[in-house]
Amino acid sequence: MAATKDPRPCSIADTLALVGEKYSLLVLREVCLGNGRFDQLVRNTGAPRDVLATRLRRLVDAGVLTKRVYSERPQRFEYRATPAGLELEPVLMTLKEWGDRHLRGEDDRPMVIEHDCGNELVPVVTCRACGGEVRHEELTAHPQSPGWTVSGPTAA
Repeated sequence: MAATKDPRPCSIADTLALVGEKYSLLVLREVCLGNGRFDQLVRNTGAPRDVLATRLRRLVDAGVLTKRVYSERPQRFEYRATPAGLELEPVLMTLKEWGDRHLRGEDDRPMVIEHDCGNELVPVVTCRACGGEVRHEELTAHPQSPGWTVSGPTAA
C-alpha cells in the first residue's frame, strides 16, 4: 500500500536531528542565559566534556552558535547564539512551561523567567496573521511533499 519506505518529510524531524538531543537543548538554554564558556557549559548541563565538544561543533557548523576567542593563552572560546539560535529561545521557554505545569508543579519550579514588562513569562503560541492563540482544534495540516497526505504516503 505504501508508496515509499521513507518516513514523512518533516521539518520537525530535521530540526530534532540537529537540536533534539538533550545536551544540545541544554547548551542553548545556557547560552541564552549568558553562560557560553566551555567550563560553564560542562558544569551547568552535566554533559561529558567529549559529548559537549561534539554538540558545540555541530551547533556552530549549523549556524546556531558562534564561537569566539576570549583568552589567547591558553586559548579559550565562548559560545553565543546566532539570530537562528535566538529563534529557538521561545521553543525552550515553551518546553520549560510545559515541564513546570506537567512534570513539576507550581511550588517546584527551578526557574522563573520574567518578561521586561515585569511579569512572569508564560509563553503562548499565537498566529502571526490574526494574533489569536493557537489551539489544536483550529489547525488544519496541508502536506506539501509529493506522495504524502495527512494520513501517510499515497498508494503507488
